[in-house]
Amino acid sequence: QVQLVESGGGLVQAGGSLTLSCVTSGRTFSTNAMGWFRQAPGKEREFVASISASGGRTAYAETLKGRFAISRNNARNTVFLQMNSLKPEDTATYYCAQGAIATVATLEARYDYWGQGTQVTVSS
Repeated sequence: QVQLVESGGGLVQAGGSLTLSCVTSGRTFSTNAMGWFRQAPGKEREFVASISASGGRTAYAETLKGRFAISRNNARNTVFLQMNSLKPEDTATYYCAQGAIATVATLEARYDYWGQGTQVTVSS
C-alpha cells in the first residue's frame, strides 16, 4: 500500500517561512512525479506545485511563483515545499500527492495517492 506522510506545518506570522516535507513508501519513488495541493476551509482544493520524477522540471501555480519552491530527494523518498514570504491567504491544509506518471502535472486527476495533509496557519 502506498503511503504519503506530510510534516512541517504549523503556525507562522505573515512574512515568515516554513518547509513542508512528505515521505513516501509503497512503490518506487523516483519514477513518479510529485505534487503539492492545498485547501482552505470552504474552498476547493487547488494546485500549488509539481516536480518531475527526476527533479529536472517543476511547475507552480501562477500566483505562487517566486515565493514557493518544490524539491525532492529521491534517495530519501522525500519531497519538500519551501514556502517564503507567507501571507494569511496561504492558510490551508497542504497535501502532497504522488503522480501516476513521471512528468509534472497540475491536475488532481494526474495523481493517484494522497497524504493526510498538514495544517499551515499564517497569522496577520
